Amino acid sequence: MGQSFAYIPHGPELHVPEAEQTQMLAELGRALKPQLPRSCMFIRFDPPWFHAEEQALPDNCSPVTRPAYGTPLVKSTDVQPPDTVLVDLRPDDDAILGAMKSKWRYNIRLAEKKGVRVAEEGRSALGLFYELYETTSKRDGIALHARSYYEKLFERANPDGVQGMAHASEDLRLWVARHEGQALAAIITVFHGKRAVYLYGASSDEKRSLMPAYALQWAAMKAAKSAGCTDYDMYGIPPSDVPGHPMAGLYRFKTGFGGSILHYAGAWDLPYKVLPYAAFRVAEQARMLWHKKVRKAFKRGGGAGN
Repeated sequence: MGQSFAYIPHGPELHVPEAEQTQMLAELGRALKPQLPRSCMFIRFDPPWFHAEEQALPDNCSPVTRPAYGTPLVKSTDVQPPDTVLVDLRPDDDAILGAMKSKWRYNIRLAEKKGVRVAEEGRSALGLFYELYETTSKRDGIALHARSYYEKLFERANPDGVQGMAHASEDLRLWVARHEGQALAAIITVFHGKRAVYLYGASSDEKRSLMPAYALQWAAMKAAKSAGCTDYDMYGIPPSDVPGHPMAGLYRFKTGFGGSILHYAGAWDLPYKVLPYAAFRVAEQARMLWHKKVRKAFKRGGGAGN
């Protein structure tokens, strides 16, 4: 019989006092065990609790206490990005722009002045997005899923094929920035309840000086605000601004749009079967090493990844 595990992304969505968070997760994991298959090795929590470097956070946010070692919980490989930037969309457009770094405001206006136009093109532009994503992957040495992954993403979020509709539980949108008809960059966002999330971004190697990436983010933020979202999650940055970090450019780009830097608790496991769990963790860490280190090195060196 095969083995399995349970995963709770961004949950549980409960407001819990900091001192009680660790105990609550452990007790919840034990309570859920009888409801899970006998093959379940462990349950993995990815709680939405965090601490922030800046305040003025949305009302629905909670602080985080990272569970201490020595508890039944085991720190795991993070599934969701543990560090991000949350832009408050509640002020008016001028105030949102005013919270950005001056160069970011300049780049947004430059893109508009130079004729960069952003439009929501939806699922029909998925092929174009994937072509741009392949270019981005080769340029920056990042891993990407097969095209079928993104097709299934749209199928599940918008099963009836309608984009931008309020009845969809997850309003998934694909935006394209063009100049004189030429596609320069694209992003995928999801609007869910009061939060919008920037999921994926891709860009061409051409006309990068026209700043299409900045125009895309600003267009998505304004659309999210119009859809009733109160915050825009940039979804994933390095934990700190370290110049030598391989993703340092991503940190600077995302934090330049203003907002609060959030550090989530990350993923934590409650093992049910000690030995199978230990074997799984060894395999999982080896897989992460391959995708994040070895495969990227091959790509940068022109090896098997190209």
